This record gives sequence, structure tokens and C-alpha cells, in this order.
Amino acid sequence: MIENRWLVERFEENRAHLRAVAYRMLGSLTEADDAVQEAWLRLSGSDTSGIENLKGWLTTVIARLCLDLLRSRTSRREEPLEARVPDLIIDREGAVDPERETLLADSVGLALLVVLEKLAPAERLAFVLHDMFGMPFDEIAPMLGRSPAAARQLASRARRRVQGAATVPDADLSRQREVVRAFIAAARGGDLDSLLAVLDPEVVLRADRGALPPGASRVVRGSRAVAGQALQSSQATRTDVLIKAALVNGAAGVVVFAGGRPFSVMGFTVAGGKIVAIDILADPARLRQLDLAVIND
Repeated sequence: MIENRWLVERFEENRAHLRAVAYRMLGSLTEADDAVQEAWLRLSGSDTSGIENLKGWLTTVIARLCLDLLRSRTSRREEPLEARVPDLIIDREGAVDPERETLLADSVGLALLVVLEKLAPAERLAFVLHDMFGMPFDEIAPMLGRSPAAARQLASRARRRVQGAATVPDADLSRQREVVRAFIAAARGGDLDSLLAVLDPEVVLRADRGALPPGASRVVRGSRAVAGQALQSSQATRTDVLIKAALVNGAAGVVVFAGGRPFSVMGFTVAGGKIVAIDILADPARLRQLDLAVIND
């Protein structure tokens, strides 16, 4: 009984760390929670007398679980993978939950998560464990069935892709908010010139509306195309729509409610005072899994 209580306490001490690893690996909060629960089941059913470094043991278990999940994922959607938006971490402006803060440590913004989604499973594991959590390659290699040198090469390849594609957002959150507010106002006002003024010429909009109807999710590129999409969406907006400011993965964003129900979450990446990416999660099934009550109070 005492030993079991001790094990529970040690696991709870590491839960936030394990969830952070799993979130970076999977880009899914639900799957991350499932992986953490499975890690507990494996720990509780193991002989722990020979475990010297419990945190390291648990990190290895969670990483292998996530690797298996990544490898077993099948294409359940008809839209390109590029249109998939990772699960979003949403907070009311000015108030960040400590648990969510742990998940967002190391600047895990949307720009980085979107790039991680494009990595091969082995590359993602090597990069996440080494670059984000400082795990040595001689510990990563056995998880991949490769040599430490090969694991290092995987992480290096992933690092080049991340550095080449992940935009570093502006650090000034208040400036981010100003840009997002200007975008929303211009879209609602049908002001094309004002929209173009806040959009980077190479802006990318990813709209993840789930699997149905086929083709609903899409990727739109370029300031004029994105501005046109924003104007079209604004014109089709219902009269009972409410847009509330929020923090989306630590950056300025909004949650859109229609008829009192969540309709979409929009995360913005602002760099150099311009919007360089807009990620829209409008998949009804995934929206239902998000805790948005604090935003709609």
C-alpha cells in the first residue's frame, strides 16, 4: 500500500513533463493524455525495484508509445495533411493556466507544431527528445532501433527543416493583438486594402474543418487569396456570431462562437508586424473536446 502510494506520487510529479513530451510528439491533447495514462498502466504493472531514474524510464516509455502512434496513423482525411491543424491550447487573454504553461514551454507555438507535423516519426522523436528535452542520442537510439550516430543524423535533418520553415513570431504580445484586431475589423468591414496591409505577401491560411464534407479543409497561400477568403467568410457570417480574443498557443488569437456554440478557433502567427500564418480549427468533433467555457464566460 505504501509502495503503491509512493509510485503514484512519483508518477504525478512527472505527469506534466510526460504530457509535454507527448503533445510535442503527437500534436494532439487527447492522444497525449491517452499516452500518459498508458504509461501509468505500464509503470504500475512493472517491477520498479531496478529503475534508478524513474523520469528517464517514463520518458522512454511515453516516447515509444508516441512513436508507435505516429507510425500507425492512417490517412483518415481526404484533404492534404498540410491542412491539418494541431490541437490548440487556448486561454483567456491575461490569464494562463500553469499546466498549459508547461505544455507551451520552449516556445511551442503553432508555427513550430505545424512543422513538426510534417516530420517523419523517427525524425520527430529524435528532434523532440534531444532538442527540446535534452535527452542524449545514446538513449534515443534504442527507441528507433538505430545507432546513436543515425539518431543524431535524424535530429539534424529535422532541425534543418524546422529552422527553414518555422517562423519565429514577434515577442510583443500587445502588438500581435493589434495586428489581429486590425485583421478582424478589416474582414468584417469588407476593407480589402486594410486586409492586405496586415497580411504578409506569402501568408498561409490552413483551415481544418475535419473529414466531412470532403474537400472542406484547405490551404490558401498569398495575401490576396487569403484576403479574398477572409472577405468571403465574413460576408457569409451569421448575425449571431461572437468573436472573442484569446491566447492560442501563447499567441494572439480568437475564438468564434455562433449561436452560443464554438464555431472555430483561429491562431495567428505575427512576424515583422504582419500576419504570416493563420491556423483555423473548425472541426466540430475536435472543437467539442476543447475546454472553451473560460473564453465564453
